[in-house]
Amino acid sequence: MLNLLDKIFNFLYPLFRHWGMSRNFASYISLIFNIAIMVALAYAIYYVAKFVLVTLTAIFAQRTKTKFDDYLVHNKTTKYTAYLIPFFFIYKAVPIILDKYEYWESLFGKIVGIYIVLISLWIIRTIFNALRDYLKQKPEYSDKPIDSFIQVIMIVLWIFGVAMIISTLFGIKRGELLTILGTLSAIIILIFRDTILGFVSSVQVAINDMVRIGDWITMDKFGADGDVIEINLTTVKVRNFDNTITTIPTYALSSDSFQNWRGMQNSEGRRIKRHILIKSSSIRFLNNDDLNHMKGIQLITSYIETRQAEIEKYNAHRGIDKSLSLNGRNMTNLGLFRKYIMQYLLDHPGLNKNMHIMCRQLQSTAHGVPLEIYVFSSDKRWANYEYIMSDIFDHIMAAVIYFDLEIFELPSQIGVLNR
Repeated sequence: MLNLLDKIFNFLYPLFRHWGMSRNFASYISLIFNIAIMVALAYAIYYVAKFVLVTLTAIFAQRTKTKFDDYLVHNKTTKYTAYLIPFFFIYKAVPIILDKYEYWESLFGKIVGIYIVLISLWIIRTIFNALRDYLKQKPEYSDKPIDSFIQVIMIVLWIFGVAMIISTLFGIKRGELLTILGTLSAIIILIFRDTILGFVSSVQVAINDMVRIGDWITMDKFGADGDVIEINLTTVKVRNFDNTITTIPTYALSSDSFQNWRGMQNSEGRRIKRHILIKSSSIRFLNNDDLNHMKGIQLITSYIETRQAEIEKYNAHRGIDKSLSLNGRNMTNLGLFRKYIMQYLLDHPGLNKNMHIMCRQLQSTAHGVPLEIYVFSSDKRWANYEYIMSDIFDHIMAAVIYFDLEIFELPSQIGVLNR
């Protein structure tokens, strides 16, 4: 190839000298013509290479089952490769054309060499982008932090690329340059602190399976509450439920606490854990009249009859004086209300009966007696979950009055002023 280039670019000078031109004039004129020829040939090589590469790649992509080559076309890998070929031609042609101009030969040779390094890095970047897009279409890789690993590889390649550019510009041997960079490692670590921390965190996240793309996470420190849409080397992007985007440093996932709702989404139900406060002064024993009246509540009719018979038998066997309600065993309106809630929850179609269903009494507070509902909804979708939870508590709060109970609430300011 060098012999061919030598013949192409060295035939004009003797021709101009043969025509009677002076040595200097013939040299400058041949230089101008040679540069024009080199540029024209470079353009021709570029268009031919682009046509051949793009056409062959498109045909190959259509005939193969894999989509990786489709992503190569989409990321314009062949187009950038076509840029590289004419610059290799220029890189070889410059020393021949500028053979008598050592300074310009050195300068243009360095510029072309630097451009080749940059375009090579860009081609590698498009290949990795195509690989990223291809892997994200695979179910087994769709939730993995692929961007983080690609960014690490590209950072390493860019460091080597910059080292080659500096070595080319200043004539420093690559071994000496790497030694200098080693002594500057402390500064490099300081500059790339977030990147290094992000890389370590990305590895931890991937190995420990802490977060995947698509997971719903909550991180109060950064105001994040939504789905993870991207995990890269330095940041994690979360699309909140109000469609805002929160950016979290990647290393914060391993250094700070956050809540991942993936376990709930993969389970058979979504937890409902909420309580109401019963006014303690409204809790009392129930007499026979109360019980006879409450037998009209169908969900607990059989329970009242069975329980009432057991209690009467117990009290009669021990000769309990029932002139005072405190004596012996008794039912309370709160206990009966708890039983009603349990029966209501067991009959509710929106709850998962294979998971915990519980109505429990918590430690009393200055605001009353907390009665907590602990169940799991069958439908985990947010809107439906909220509907089921509201439906349950609407019913419970409306049912309180039938058991002669009261829900605690602070007096309103209007009520205080009226008093």
